[in-house]
Order: sequence, then C-alpha cells, then structure tokens
Amino acid sequence: MSVPHTLISQLVKLALDEDLNYQSANDGDITAQLIPENELANAKVITREDCVFCGKDIILEVFNQVDPTVNVEVLVNDGDKVAANSTLFTASGSARAILTAERTALNFVQTLSGTATTTAHYVKELEGTTTQLLDTRKTIPGLRALQKYAVKCGGGANHRIGLFDAFLIKENHIAACGGIDKAVAQAKINHPTKPVEVEVESLDELEQAITAGADIIMLDNFTVEQIQQAVMLTDKRAKLEVSGNMTLETLKTYSQAGVDFISSGALTKNLQSIDLSMRFSA
Repeated sequence: MSVPHTLISQLVKLALDEDLNYQSANDGDITAQLIPENELANAKVITREDCVFCGKDIILEVFNQVDPTVNVEVLVNDGDKVAANSTLFTASGSARAILTAERTALNFVQTLSGTATTTAHYVKELEGTTTQLLDTRKTIPGLRALQKYAVKCGGGANHRIGLFDAFLIKENHIAACGGIDKAVAQAKINHPTKPVEVEVESLDELEQAITAGADIIMLDNFTVEQIQQAVMLTDKRAKLEVSGNMTLETLKTYSQAGVDFISSGALTKNLQSIDLSMRFSA
C-alpha cells in the first residue's frame, strides 16, 4: 500500500495546527520569534540508534507547509536500514522555519520508523519459515494508513485496513448472529467477494468454521500443542492465523507449528519510538 498525498497533507496540517494553535508558523511559534527574521541556518537530523527508516514524504510535507523556501534533502528512503548516528535529512533556510517544523517532522518519523523497526525485528525471527507477519487494527487513531505503510516498510504485511475490506467474525459477532455457521453464511450473502475470517477459541469451533466455509481462521490464544492439532485438523481447507500475546520470543515457536499467518498488535501499539536529534551546523 502507499499513502495518498492528500492524506499526508491533512495529517501534517492537523499536527501543525496542534503545535501552532491554528495560527501561521510566523505567529504561532513564540520561541522562534526570538530569532531575527532573516537569520539563516543549516541543520541535519540524525538517528541515535539503528533503525528502519520511514517518513520521507512526511518530512517534505511538514517543511513545505511551514515554509516552502526551506531546502530539504532526505538522504534515505523508506524501508532503508540505517545505522546509528547516520544523517537522515538536511534542511537549509530560515532558522525560524526549521525550528518550527522540527518537532512535527521528528514526531512522525520517530513513530513510523519505530513501527518499521519493530516489524523488521519480528520479520527476522520468522526467517526460514513460510509464516507471514501481519499487523492489526490496533493503531494510533488517525495514523492507521501511515502505520500500516510503516509495517510494510519493515517487511510485514497488512491485515484488513478497516471494517470495510474483510470480515473478521469474533466471539460477540458469533453470539449475536446465533452461531458460526449463520455468521459465515450471512457474510457470504452480504459481500460474496470479500474474505471471511473467523476467530475461534477451541478445536470444536475450528471445525465449525471450516465446515461453514471460512477462508481464514484465527486461532486465539491457542497453545503450541493446540496449534499443531489445529494444523492437522484443518489440512489446508482454510488458511490459519495465530494471534494473541505474540512476542518476539515466541514468534518462531508458533510459526514452526505450520500456520500461514501470525498477527501482532504490538507492531503498532507497543512500538518504541526511534531516538532522533536535530543539530545546527555552520
């Protein structure tokens, strides 16, 4: 997936409005006003730690909205593995504008690069297996498209984007519909071309989901032994996904049980932001 520029522009505007209290860059940054208006500066932003970079288009958009005369050069591309102390981008022009744009640009980049980096660590643990890593809808409100893009930059894949593009029938849906068979049957009537996934909590429910014709079945909080039993029982009649308390330490163990997908909300909700720093130079 890619992120439409119109969405990037909207998100950047929201972030700048938050910082500037809906004022212009000149009026809203009272600290930058201490600097002479015509003062020029050269700056660079470095990463203090190894990371997978994400956020090139956002950096450019932030500076463009603050002051399009600032010259910004992003030296890395989304998805690049970057070593600690490497320069990510440079900016030259109005000192006021550079400092006004700094935190908004870095907030986006530290968050998205954190998502991409965490994802890359998880993907590395799955090397040598046929299991694909997926994200979830447990994203920062408003930033789902950006975070899901960051997951792809880190080597992961996207689960459904929202509530509109695939069915994920969970415990409460099943109860309200009157059973797994009824929920799946109605899903196929309502949107016959959209994938139907059912979350199950036991081997009995797994069999029900297979019989009902689910395309993907999510094994929620199954033990490794139960997953192995589920793989044998399913016998490739549906794709299997494992979810629930996935950690970096347990990934490979679960993947070796033979499931098709592992989904983890930790990629987007438990991320560790990347430590970035801007420095002025002569």
